[in-house]
Amino acid sequence: MTTMTSYRKQVLHEIDAVPDEYLPYVLQLIQTFRESVTLKSATLSFSQGWQEAQRGDIAPINDLWEGLADD
Repeated sequence: MTTMTSYRKQVLHEIDAVPDEYLPYVLQLIQTFRESVTLKSATLSFSQGWQEAQRGDIAPINDLWEGLADD
C-alpha cells in the first residue's frame, strides 16, 4: 500500500502545480481515464450486451476468437 500512497502523493502534487483555470480540463481528463480503465458492474455489462443483441449488433463466435488463439 506504500507504493499507492506514493503515487497518490505524486499525482496530487502535480495537480497542485496546475493553474486553477486548467483544473476543469484536468478533472475531465482524470474522469475519462478512470472510466476507460475501470470495469463496469455486471448489471451494466449485461444490460449493454442485451441492448446490443436486441439491435442485432452481434458477431459469430469464431470471429470473436479470431486472432486470440494460437493456430
